Amino acid sequence: MVVAAGSGSRFGSRKQFVSLEGRPIVDWALDAARSVTSGVVLVVPADSLEPPAAGVQGELRWALRPGEVVVAGGPSRSASVRAGLEAVPSSARIVVVHDAARPLAPPELFEAVVAAVLAGADGAVPGVAVRDTVKRVAEGDVLETLRREELVAVQTPQAFDAGVLRRAHEAAGEATDDAALVEAIGGRVVVVTGDPANLKLTTPADLAWMELVAAGRLRPPAGVPTGAPWSGEPA
Repeated sequence: MVVAAGSGSRFGSRKQFVSLEGRPIVDWALDAARSVTSGVVLVVPADSLEPPAAGVQGELRWALRPGEVVVAGGPSRSASVRAGLEAVPSSARIVVVHDAARPLAPPELFEAVVAAVLAGADGAVPGVAVRDTVKRVAEGDVLETLRREELVAVQTPQAFDAGVLRRAHEAAGEATDDAALVEAIGGRVVVVTGDPANLKLTTPADLAWMELVAAGRLRPPAGVPTGAPWSGEPA
């Protein structure tokens, strides 16, 4: 499932449809997802399913292949994932959820999270070690300094046992990622090593960095190899 239903409020427009190296961001995410899946569900804003009005230039369109499905998302990320789950066949054993805002996720990252679920985890997420010191703050006062070796910044794609993911969404809860909902029902979520190049598009400045990475002119500093078991050691 490629989730591309956001409004892009921080970006200033629907970032999932802007061009990266001449292709819509969402097309990059779709290509990466196809590398390990037998089917793709694309979730987009409801009004993106409608033809643009006469004289109005439409958004860059996505390129679906035969058998792939596009559905309308909901008012939140979690609601959009639930809309996508309704289009996932009941026979599916594993569901991979990927944010279109991460167009540079490599196929190896998809393979790593799927392999972790096949090995017995309820869910698997990519994570990169936190390089900075992180403090918990309330109203400007530092409450505590967190142990950096226990922290990881999480990315997508995230893979889940299909039945566990459906149960996690049954309560219609809200979270910033699906792993949090699986954790909330007692599911076991493991971490595989993420990729520093798997950047998230949030602001126009991020797009400029992505263009350099996509063109092979920039490589973010590496921590540990993509797809390797995460040791919890800081980079």
